[in-house]
Amino acid sequence: MDGRILDRLFEVVASRKGADPASSWTAKLLAEAPELPARKMAEEATETLIAALGDDRQALTAEAADLIYHLLVVLVSRGVELEDVWAELQRREEQSGIAEKAGRGQ
Repeated sequence: MDGRILDRLFEVVASRKGADPASSWTAKLLAEAPELPARKMAEEATETLIAALGDDRQALTAEAADLIYHLLVVLVSRGVELEDVWAELQRREEQSGIAEKAGRGQ
């Protein structure tokens, strides 16, 4: 499996910004940003949580994919680059979780 799928999907989402909202679901979400994509992300997060508490791996997989897609739409709508998220994850990887959490309060 190609680990660059998120980068490619992010680029597809970004390419829909400014497109006719009638042309795709992504374009519609972006046209109604930040409210609609944020609401959809919250909805998908709830559905992912429910699936995580169940026993159906396929349902959890599908809901996780939906959540990731809607997160990418929110990021694009707010002008956050995926590279910024990767950089933040890398920064956090370089310190312990306890130290990272303690640093948030400063």
